[in-house]
Order: sequence, then C-alpha cells, then structure tokens
Amino acid sequence: MAPNALGRHVALIGFMGAGKTTVGEALAARLGRRFVDVDREIERNTLVSISTLFAQRGEAKFRLAEQSAAVAALASAEPAVIALGGGALGAGPVRSALREQAFAIHLEVEPDEAWRRVGGKRPLAQDEQRFVALHGERLPVYEEAADATAGDLDGATLAAAGIHAEAGVLGSLGALVPGEGSVELVADARVTGLYGTRAQVALGLRHGASHEVPAGEAAKSIVVVERLWRALRLDRQGTVVALGGGCTTDVAGFAAACYLRGIDWVAVPTTLVGQVDAAIGGKTGIDLAEGKNLVGAFHWPTAVVIDSTVLDTLPAAELQNGMSEVVKAGLLAGEPFWELPLPELVRRCAAFKAAVCLRDPHEHGERAMLNLGHTFAHALEAAGGYESVPHGRAVALGLLAALRLSGLDTAVVEEVLRPEPVHVDRERAWAALGRDKKSADGAPRLVLLDAPGRPRTGVELPDADIRQALDALIAG
Repeated sequence: MAPNALGRHVALIGFMGAGKTTVGEALAARLGRRFVDVDREIERNTLVSISTLFAQRGEAKFRLAEQSAAVAALASAEPAVIALGGGALGAGPVRSALREQAFAIHLEVEPDEAWRRVGGKRPLAQDEQRFVALHGERLPVYEEAADATAGDLDGATLAAAGIHAEAGVLGSLGALVPGEGSVELVADARVTGLYGTRAQVALGLRHGASHEVPAGEAAKSIVVVERLWRALRLDRQGTVVALGGGCTTDVAGFAAACYLRGIDWVAVPTTLVGQVDAAIGGKTGIDLAEGKNLVGAFHWPTAVVIDSTVLDTLPAAELQNGMSEVVKAGLLAGEPFWELPLPELVRRCAAFKAAVCLRDPHEHGERAMLNLGHTFAHALEAAGGYESVPHGRAVALGLLAALRLSGLDTAVVEEVLRPEPVHVDRERAWAALGRDKKSADGAPRLVLLDAPGRPRTGVELPDADIRQALDALIAG
C-alpha cells in the first residue's frame, strides 16, 4: 500500500452518492492537480449520457467503457485527482492500475445517505432494497483496495498526505506504522512518562527499543543525532517512531533520513505546534550555533499520527506557543482557524499545511509561504541560544514584524498571541537573520501578505527596514 499521494494519482473510490465528484473537484483545486471524473470521460468518449448508455447498450457495455476510461486515466503520467465510478473496481485491470499508479481513498457513505442523494437518479439506484444490498456487496471491495478512508474534503486532504488525525488514534499506532519490520521509539523523558507505555503497547511485538532525547530545542544538535545513529539497531525494513513535540520529530526524522542512507519514520506529535505544523510535510533538521535548522533533509514520514486528546496534558504555556502556528496558518489561508474548537482547529490547520506541502513537497515554490514570520523568529531564537526564547513566542513576534512590513493590521496577532519584546543581543539576532536558510546572496527573502489569504514570497526589502522591524521585537 502507498503511504501517501506524493508522485501518485489520488483516486477517490466508493459507492454511488459518496460525493466523489464534489470532493474530487475541491481536492484537485487544493492540491493544484487536474481533476478527472471517469463518468464524464465515458460520456465524452461515447457521446451519450451514462443513463442512455445503460439503457441502449446495457451494463456490460458500460463496464467495458468504464474500464477503458479508468485505466487510461490512471496511466497518465501527470499526477491527478481521479474519481472512479462506484462499480469500476469490479474490473481486474482497474484494480491492478489502482495499486500500481494511485493512492486510493475510500470516500465513505452510509447507504441511507447515499440513497437520499441519488435515489432514482442513477441507473442502479431505482430500487432502494437492491441499492442497499449493492452497497453491502461492494463495500469489501472498496475496503480492500483503499490506502486510506475519508468522509469529507479535509479528511481526503489529510489522507493524501499520510496523516491520521482522530481522537484516541494513539492506541492504534501499531496498525498505522507501515511494514512489518522492527520499530524503535524516540521521545523525551516527559513524553515517555506520559505516553511511552501506551505507544509501546500499541506497537506490540514490533517495538524493539526506546531512545531518549532532551526536551525542546536542545534535542536538535549534532551530538544528539550522532547518539541516535550509534544507538539505532534497525535494518532497512525498520522504522523510527518520533513521539513528542516538533523538536523531537525534527531530530528523529533527520536521524532516519541519514541512517542507512534513509529508513522509514513515523511522526506522532504530542504538542499543538507539532500537530498543526512541525510534524507535517517532511522537513527534518537540527540547529547550528549560527542559525536554526541550517542542517536537515526533506524526508517525508510514512505516516503522521495526530491524536488531539494528548493535548489535554499540554501545559497552558505550550498551548499558547502552538497558537502562533495556528494564527500563521489562518493568516495564510485567510480563515480564522484560531476561533475553532481545539480538535477542529488541529484538523483544519493540518489539512491546510498538508495541501501546501503536497503541492510543493520540497519547497521549490509556494511552500515558502509557510515561513511567514519565521525569518525573524529564527533569528530571535538563535540570538537567545535556543534557550531563552520559546519557538511560539518567537513566531508571534515574527508575525508581528511581517504584518507591520506588509502594512496590515496587527490586531489578530496582538489580541490572540499577546507578543512581548524579548531580551536578546541585537547584533547576534541580526547576524542570525543574515544566515537564515531562506536568504539569497546574504540578503533576507521575506514572506509578506498583500492581504490575509494572499501571501507573497521572496520579498526583498532594504536592510534598514528589516533591521528596524527586528529591533522593534527586542527589549531594551
């Protein structure tokens, strides 16, 4: 089974009335992909409607046309979002093409809801009793073919990125770690005490060893990652599971990216920052004294397991730190994510970031928007020695600077995040800003907003303006 839709078609499968066309069109727009509706392709190829094709030529002829259109769509080299008809998986060649060329998402629907939507409107939806029986016959076929399941657009977006977001899902961790090889767990001491046993029980016999890393930014050092490399005893079929906040997933993911030239890893974020941002999209790395995240790799996790219930044990200060990434996502999307209840907030932010990263997996273009406020934030963190300025507080200040330079109202940042200037060395912060990994030829490249929902990347401004904005974030 495919872990995600990177480099593959997204194929929506499921019963009549599941919403494959509606969700498929919206998902294609989110992922920046072409949308192919196999039923529409059949009508285009045969020059008659599906109903007419059924009536005049019979179901057998329709199935041949469906098989031809589905296999052709799946054979296309450019990854697309493809909506398959409810009965398309009855053909062996379609199932084979699906396995080889697509990430299949079963869009679930209850039979009574499906009947409400399409009863009397489709050739095979004329008799409710037969309709319900047909749903029962096809359901095992969908379940066998699916790489993931979803019930709505956000669910399909998360599934396409290999993200499992559900309350209590930590208990299913063993079933969500792909493969059959040994698993080694990486976590800090506090998270191990809270969730280590639960994770080990969920992993069962696959759990081989556990490794402790320091809490917070102290984990992201070459010393810690070298210690991990020396301690790991996995072969190339093994998997690293990172259980913890963004710093833990960063260092464990980087260790996995390099160990044996790259092995699988799974992210299980336990902080708000991790669940809405850090664990999503495959960025891994460590810090240097000269700047944050200067050494790293793009190494997508084979799964991200987000259990919002673990946030119940998160200290209030850490929740507030995580809200900085929520506000960032909301400003980029043009939606007030910060106003949503916590579980829905996590799901919406995760789906937003997942879509951006699927459109641009290795930050060759628009993914750079996710650095909104982070050029300033990383400079402040580096100037504080990665100890005195928490990431969330730094991001809040960075967003404040970005909005000021964008000429936009700063009320949202000030009211939701309440940023306060920090005590760090100004010259050290300015030097770190110049070393930022997004700089080009020593000149910072900023992310600004023309308006909420309209980011601009690669913005160059005079050094004096950037320095003034940075200095305004520093106390004293």
